Amino acid sequence: MKPVDNYFLNQKEPYQSIMLYVREVILNTLPDVVERYSYNIPFYNIGKKPMLYLNILKGRDYVDVAFVQGVLLEKDFPILKNDNKRKQVRSIQLKSIEDLDHEHFQELLCVAAEQIRQSKKAWFI
Repeated sequence: MKPVDNYFLNQKEPYQSIMLYVREVILNTLPDVVERYSYNIPFYNIGKKPMLYLNILKGRDYVDVAFVQGVLLEKDFPILKNDNKRKQVRSIQLKSIEDLDHEHFQELLCVAAEQIRQSKKAWFI
């Protein structure tokens, strides 16, 4: 079993179900995305550049779906929040699967992927 699979299977509910659902949407929406396990969390890359990652922040009661270049996306996608005062990363906080607007999330994924493809590097700040 891959480390990323172990990560998901070791999560408590409802986080496990939320993460597995988000993972499925990502993989089905972006066939060229590369799933990898780095820094003890799942990352989703376009080529070698990280686009987003899934995490559960300590002391929080939600899954953090964090977009690496989220600061460039937040104007068009107001669902992205600046949690933890991060300079570049913006995220969607999910407490349940129902919190995710599937259609808008797929649109966000496509726009974020294209942005990463066109950028010289993922981390620019």
